Amino acid sequence: MTGAGQARRAEGSIGDMTGNSRQVESNQAGPHRGLGALVARPLREPWRKPVAAHNRPALDALAARRALDPRPLVLDSFCGTGVSTRALAARHPDCLVVGIDKSAARLAKHGEAGEGYLLLRADCEAVWQVLAGEGVRLAAHYLLYPNPWPKAAQLKRRVHGHPAFPLLLELGGALELRSNWRLYVEEFGIALHLAGVRSAVSAVPGGEPLTRFEAKYRASGHGLWRCRAQL
Repeated sequence: MTGAGQARRAEGSIGDMTGNSRQVESNQAGPHRGLGALVARPLREPWRKPVAAHNRPALDALAARRALDPRPLVLDSFCGTGVSTRALAARHPDCLVVGIDKSAARLAKHGEAGEGYLLLRADCEAVWQVLAGEGVRLAAHYLLYPNPWPKAAQLKRRVHGHPAFPLLLELGGALELRSNWRLYVEEFGIALHLAGVRSAVSAVPGGEPLTRFEAKYRASGHGLWRCRAQL
């Protein structure tokens, strides 16, 4: 995300991971005191930033693909190298799964995308804005292990602290965010609650990891958490 800085570091294919990832360190002991005010403002005053020109090729590619493939849409926002996008396409064979990341370098590590999914280089909030403006409703939306920005001063860079957060609500669908920082996930749930959306926070179950980060965090003994909501 451009404003929220939700860059995902480069991932390879999911495989055996060395457990050498450090725990999240933060000067924030509980939910941020400014969360309520920060979430309330864009709910009152919707964020409608002009779409930057560099996003247009990706938006055109998405429109062309959707014209040929009318299946329900699943978004994998901040997809990194698209490892999770490929996994989600297998999980949602009846949907068009679209991975979005702003980094050409990360996406280039994926290679050629499969038939069941599409990878786009774009700012996530620009794609959200255009789809919401067209009245598109998602089947599902995943936000997997984005940078949690753990310092209290970085609240505005988190997904739920960004003014584009209400666009997630407009897009609808089954929403799932994952992180190895429980407070991040709990804050996301609080933000949804403030927007009138019920959600549930729980531990990520065992099984095949969706991302390389998930595999690495699990191997490092981290707790893995998710917030899920049906919008």
